[in-house]
Amino acid sequence: MKPVAVYPGSFDPLTNGHIDILQRALPFFSVLHVIVADNADKNTLFSVEERVEMIKEATSREKNIVVTSFKGLVVDYAKKVKAHAIVRGLRAVSDFDYEFQLATMNRRLNADIETIFFATRGKYFYISSSAIKDIAKNGGDISSFVPAAVEQKLREKFKK
Repeated sequence: MKPVAVYPGSFDPLTNGHIDILQRALPFFSVLHVIVADNADKNTLFSVEERVEMIKEATSREKNIVVTSFKGLVVDYAKKVKAHAIVRGLRAVSDFDYEFQLATMNRRLNADIETIFFATRGKYFYISSSAIKDIAKNGGDISSFVPAAVEQKLREKFKK
């Protein structure tokens, strides 16, 4: 049987880059838990519930995905669901330093859980949730950067 993994993030909002990492990770795992960080210290545009709902809608055709939120340490959630791996995406070399430190810390916290990095495809490496929000806020076309349901939610959010 294939192992279980978690794919954590704030996903504020979910982008096509996130979807690409998720879809490329799926064949390696029996179940992939996409977990939305519930971090009160982060100033997010969408609530945790809204982010979970957008991911569920964007991944509704996938059979072996569980979408939920969490508070606390990713390794604790991973242990709870008997995950063997944490999936992370790398967009650029600048991401590597932070991600390497995070992976090393997670390994110290639980040596049984590996971090597996997926390099973002070239067509997505420049996409960031922050840039998407800025483009949407200023009326730009974000249709090639996010799933349709996310685009709609962003348009609604910035109409207010």
